[in-house]
Amino acid sequence: MSKPAAAFQAAASAYVGERETRAFLRQSLAGYLAQRRTGEERFQDWEEARVAASAAKGEALDYLDRYLADFLTRIEKRGTRVFFARDAARARERVVEIVREHDAKCIVKSKSMTGEEIDLSETLEHLGYEVVETDLGEYIVQLRGERPFHIVAPAMHLRREEIRELFAGKIGPEAGRSAEPEALTMDARRAIRRKYLEADIGISGVNFAVAETGQICVCTNEGNGRLSTSLPRVHIAVMGLEKLVPNLDDLALLLPMLATAGTGQHLTGYTTIIGGPRQPGEADGPEEFHLIILDNGRTALLADDEQRDALHCIRCGACIYMCPIFKNIGGHSYGTTYMGPIGSVITPHLRGLEEWRHLPSSSSLCGACTETCPVRIDLHHHLLHNRRNAAAAHPAPLEKLALRAYGWLAGRPALFSLAGKLGKLALRAFSPLLGTALDPARGWTRCRALPEPPRQSFREWWKTHEPEPASERDDDDEE
Repeated sequence: MSKPAAAFQAAASAYVGERETRAFLRQSLAGYLAQRRTGEERFQDWEEARVAASAAKGEALDYLDRYLADFLTRIEKRGTRVFFARDAARARERVVEIVREHDAKCIVKSKSMTGEEIDLSETLEHLGYEVVETDLGEYIVQLRGERPFHIVAPAMHLRREEIRELFAGKIGPEAGRSAEPEALTMDARRAIRRKYLEADIGISGVNFAVAETGQICVCTNEGNGRLSTSLPRVHIAVMGLEKLVPNLDDLALLLPMLATAGTGQHLTGYTTIIGGPRQPGEADGPEEFHLIILDNGRTALLADDEQRDALHCIRCGACIYMCPIFKNIGGHSYGTTYMGPIGSVITPHLRGLEEWRHLPSSSSLCGACTETCPVRIDLHHHLLHNRRNAAAAHPAPLEKLALRAYGWLAGRPALFSLAGKLGKLALRAFSPLLGTALDPARGWTRCRALPEPPRQSFREWWKTHEPEPASERDDDDEE
């Protein structure tokens, strides 16, 4: 078992025992579902919008070479410095190079899952730089020394009182006097606003990049994105290469879909479109704008005809909200940036199938993720694809032997029938042992109930229900 798999198993086992936390999470998710339904009703036809959104993302990926060239031509013309990073290490190195060039001390960071993916904050902090997360949820988990619990709602697992105690201990005596959301927000705002004025560099992610205009789009609900990208002298944006969309019409469709699927809103509170550094005559904006376009396994996934639509993902988090596994094990159990169904699909591609093969198997395959995805990614089938690929790459010897034995047995009807009868007798014989220390199926029965042995097999049932041959029925009809 790989280290990530062992850590996942331990964390998931611990979380399922926290009944109050799980109940709190389910309550939070119920509110999301109600908002989501209201948001979908604003669309003339939500299902048609999903089809159109999927087509827009598919168009960008199918002709990525052309759209990327158009995008680069336009954004570089306005003075943006673009860097392609083949992997996470190279992206981190480039950010560090920029920070050192400007002798920066303080860095403010807007919410960026791509930044989380490459461990950017941890790298900069390790080198001695002060990095302040400016998204409220990200700021909270940063103070706790945690990773985000969910890609859209990083601190959704925490209650108000927990946050109040955190602020009182970490921010100072003036903070944490009330657990009311407004008061907690003001506590964080007072602490973070000072950092905007001190920061030398602002770092952001990218929600969308528009090829037609050569601009990036950053969506936030707190306004922190605008402050992080406009107040510091230097702005660094880290963008996965799949974030490209062909034109502004596609952006106009995807923005409300992102908000609806992510939080149930019509639009996020602040949608900021950035085309480069401050231009002559402009009142604000950074003096320098650096755009880092990250591959990190994406082109390999793009080359996979079977699963490439996983790159359509707009990071709304809807599939995670709907996943019954996430509801019972929580976001931290996954041990990776992208949790839930989408994480279980793309993480083996981005970080290696051998170490992360356990994630695709941690799914009920209920299909709720595919049904809710606003860009129609075939998520539950991709989970099966990853399982198949993992089994083909690293077959388990005992499992392989068992399948061969089953194939041999299934090809011999008389023996197969006898094995079924013996199996039924064995189930009845072992039923008194179920749940005890002597239970041979304890690995299954400690968390599941075994079915009652059937009274008769399908073969036995079929003998008494087999329909007459078609020729005999025709003869009876003629009489």
